[in-house]
Amino acid sequence: MARLSVLIADGNPVIRAGLAAILGGAADIEVTAQAADGREALSLTRRHAPDVVLLDVRMPGVDGISALPHLVQLAPVLMLTYSSEAEIVREALLLGAGGYLVHGEFTADDLLRAVHDAPLGRPHFTPSAASALLAELRASSHPQRDVAQSSERMHNSVVFGLSSREVEIMDLIASGMSNQQIAAACFISEKTVKNHINRIFAKLRSATRSEAIARWLGTARPGVTGHG
Repeated sequence: MARLSVLIADGNPVIRAGLAAILGGAADIEVTAQAADGREALSLTRRHAPDVVLLDVRMPGVDGISALPHLVQLAPVLMLTYSSEAEIVREALLLGAGGYLVHGEFTADDLLRAVHDAPLGRPHFTPSAASALLAELRASSHPQRDVAQSSERMHNSVVFGLSSREVEIMDLIASGMSNQQIAAACFISEKTVKNHINRIFAKLRSATRSEAIARWLGTARPGVTGHG
């Protein structure tokens, strides 16, 4: 069976060595390259075409967040970092990261599972990353707009007959998230996201994402339901 190739990008050589030792102990994983910053990570990813990239957030030179949108075009990226700030977790997921592990919150077995699942599109989150993401989602709107937006969402929910989960997913669609990003944000599978979206589109009588967003964002006025 072909071995899973992994690239480790971290500014700390001790952490790189530790991760390489853990991954190298698995019979079906091979660490093909190590990078000290985002620029080197991008160069080595292009050269070695790894199956998974483990990426730190804070590195000298080009940091992980800056390199992330370029790296995800080449390989699945799993964030592996000490940074657990809600804004960073959210930005990493929006930029395409396929999971977020915070040092000190995962075991060697947790890491191996996350690495094996990354190419399959199965996201993994450690507790503080999951909590940060939930906190960011709950606080995504400005306090002064909370009441108005809550009222508008309730109105839209009633007008279109959307469940609370469908309202949440429609809001994420309107924010520009992809199905994969919505799945990671809501801790559900992409298949479940697609099922929700099919039901949402049917209720909104929309055939495309843009049409659904236009209808969803254009219903603030009472009594306006749009036309099929």
